[in-house]
Amino acid sequence: MSTTEIEWTDATWNPVAGCSVISKGCTNCYAMALARRLEAMGVPKYGGLTRQSGKRPVWNGVVREDHAALAIPYAWKKPRTIFVNSMSDLFHELVSDRFIEAVWRVMKETPRHQYQILTKRPERMTQFVKQRVRDVLPNVWLGTSVENAEVVDRIGHLRRAPATIRFISFEPLIGPVGTVNLKGIHWAIVGGESGRGARPIREEWIDAIYEQCAASGTAFFFKQWGAWGKDSKRRSKKANGREYRGKTWNQMPVPHATAD
Repeated sequence: MSTTEIEWTDATWNPVAGCSVISKGCTNCYAMALARRLEAMGVPKYGGLTRQSGKRPVWNGVVREDHAALAIPYAWKKPRTIFVNSMSDLFHELVSDRFIEAVWRVMKETPRHQYQILTKRPERMTQFVKQRVRDVLPNVWLGTSVENAEVVDRIGHLRRAPATIRFISFEPLIGPVGTVNLKGIHWAIVGGESGRGARPIREEWIDAIYEQCAASGTAFFFKQWGAWGKDSKRRSKKANGREYRGKTWNQMPVPHATAD
């Protein structure tokens, strides 16, 4: 899997498959349904990763390390921005330190690419980078997902991770996040949920994040309204579009010299 429709990246790279539900932001994760479809298509990597819960597939906790996938970035000669593990979480507790080290080695040996690692487990990410990574790689961005105020503690863990770019994905934004400390956070992505069962997003929740980004100098990227527009009407993701405050926000982070 390489090309992607995700607005803030060029490609996806999935050396890990499978995950576990850890918080409310996981409820409608697109990767669960996609894993089930890939299993039905006969892709061995995605077989047996989900169980049926009502009418939808849900992660069953099986996590698979794909050693063959480690070779993929070497074959991409043209520089790309790469989202690492769109179908899993690199820092899931069942992913071994040795395998994460192998992923890090690939990223180090392909400096032409920019890698974006997004996790809901920033505690382990920070601990791993501090204890097992000798050099801060300038081409590796570290991020965490924050869907509402219940999980804003993830930001504190992320802030302690040595990185030239730290970012937060406020997606799917399913509730207000309140006042958050964006010191040392270089980029914020905000987006509503799409697909079946999508939960509404509120403009005032976006406003609060936007204003805090402006105050802290954090780049702001508005990805989508999702299934619910700012008028609280449900339409298609395409119909609701990406405009916020009358424009499209595609701000990107600027690498920082300091990693602490």
